[in-house]
Amino acid sequence: MNNMISLLFPFVLMIGLMYLMVFRPENKRKKQYQSMLDSLSVNDEIMTRGGILGKVINISDEYVIIESGPDRVRLKFTRTAIGDVLTKKEEPAKEN
Repeated sequence: MNNMISLLFPFVLMIGLMYLMVFRPENKRKKQYQSMLDSLSVNDEIMTRGGILGKVINISDEYVIIESGPDRVRLKFTRTAIGDVLTKKEEPAKEN
């Protein structure tokens, strides 16, 4: 019985380490990405996963319409096509 426990311990340890190093950070990243999509608002500057830069004009449940380029071309993307929000909400500076 003791021999069996000593054989299973490395496998349990490896699974635990894999969870801590792979799955947990991935879940955290997914939550941050979903939070970014939920906080998206009109006039935010975004970059799509394809590298297109533009300003959000309209937001619906599934789609986002952005305006891009000097000709102000409007493009319709799914919300999941958004890679990053470039305009960050600035926090008020702390006074000491």
